[in-house]
Amino acid sequence: MDALQYTIGFLIFFVGILISIGLHEVGHMVPAKKFGGKVTQYFIGFGPTVRSWQVGETEYGVKAIPLGGYVKIVGMLPPGAEDLADDVSIGADGQQVTRIRKSNTGMFTQLISDARAAEWELVGPEDSERLFYKMAWWKKVVVMAGGPSVNILIAFFLFWALFAIHGNDNDELVTTTLDEVQACIVPPDEAGRVCTADEIKNQPTPAFKAGLKVGDRIVSFNGVDATSWTQVQQLIRDNGNRRATIVVERDGDLKTITTKTTVTPRIIDEDADPEPVGFLGVRPSTEPATGGPIYTVQQMGGMTVDVLHALVTLPAKVLDVGKAIVGLQDRDPQGPVSIVGGGRLAGEVASHDGTTVGEKVVFFTVLLAGFNLFIGMFNFIPLLPLDGGHIASALWEAVRRGLARVRGRPDPGYVDAAKLLPVAYVVASALLVMGVVLIVGDLVVPVHLES
Repeated sequence: MDALQYTIGFLIFFVGILISIGLHEVGHMVPAKKFGGKVTQYFIGFGPTVRSWQVGETEYGVKAIPLGGYVKIVGMLPPGAEDLADDVSIGADGQQVTRIRKSNTGMFTQLISDARAAEWELVGPEDSERLFYKMAWWKKVVVMAGGPSVNILIAFFLFWALFAIHGNDNDELVTTTLDEVQACIVPPDEAGRVCTADEIKNQPTPAFKAGLKVGDRIVSFNGVDATSWTQVQQLIRDNGNRRATIVVERDGDLKTITTKTTVTPRIIDEDADPEPVGFLGVRPSTEPATGGPIYTVQQMGGMTVDVLHALVTLPAKVLDVGKAIVGLQDRDPQGPVSIVGGGRLAGEVASHDGTTVGEKVVFFTVLLAGFNLFIGMFNFIPLLPLDGGHIASALWEAVRRGLARVRGRPDPGYVDAAKLLPVAYVVASALLVMGVVLIVGDLVVPVHLES
């Protein structure tokens, strides 16, 4: 394994993930600013600040731990009625000032109160009409859905480019080009074995006897233009033991070959016994299916189902990784990996001598697109602190206010996401634990390409 190539592959993938994270946060920041919200920070990473710079009212920067990112939108949490100080006070400059006092009645109440206080320390009198919680519910949805939507769009464009240029290796098309010309007729249950010299001499296949070659593309069969392998296969089976005129394209030229198909038992239905049908003795080649944006959307629809299943089973899969770390079982090569694991796989591909540059590009594209699709859908889970939790709160606000209008009741006001902070802390803790387990697993019992 070439250490330099491994490192380059790891870094390329890691930079790709950081760019994806950065664009995710842009997906939040741009609509927030467009709707008049105040964004005070845009950072890639967590922990100590490595470098930052101020542009207008927003501080942009990079932090030491590049495993995520965030944007700070002022006024995410509304002030709770129980936390308001004696109404308002007038500051030295004559401006009205709202003060949030900290409650000390119960652990969860204290957590909520502390969060509100920290939030409102950043709010000035001039920000009154720019607070996130005061936005219309649909604007909140757009802002919070912007991040994961960007990840899904990144996945879409990567897959589109891949399917249009290279094709989809998971959706192969059977062509009318020959990949194999069988030398002798063998029973269906012995398909694939090497023919003996006597078998080639005494029972050659019609294709071998007629001189068909690997790479020949069947253009027509008995005067019928070949449009698909399924059609050609049926024409051969229906021909029985009769004469067959086959036009093939070989090295750019058309060549007419005359032969006679034979009748031999073949497996038509996997659940049924072999049936006697016309037989030529060839196998077709396959190639990745290609397509444009509609094809890409269709393929991503199937991937979405797989991702949803992966999300449901994620806790159990992470537990399996934990068991593998302590030696209770082997690591599942098809199980989840962290960004570290993805980087290791990228490094292995980059340093693999038997892999062409094109194959490496395809692998990197699929890996990065897959991560973006997963990250995007993961963030739509309707639980705080994920984006989906904020979206769910905004949608509930819309439903609650709509029902109040229909029933002629007073406006219930904004949904107080702060009251869900205990749930958010539990979810965040669970995500942190799962992330640590996956990273440790990728260091101790990593998934390899050979697995």
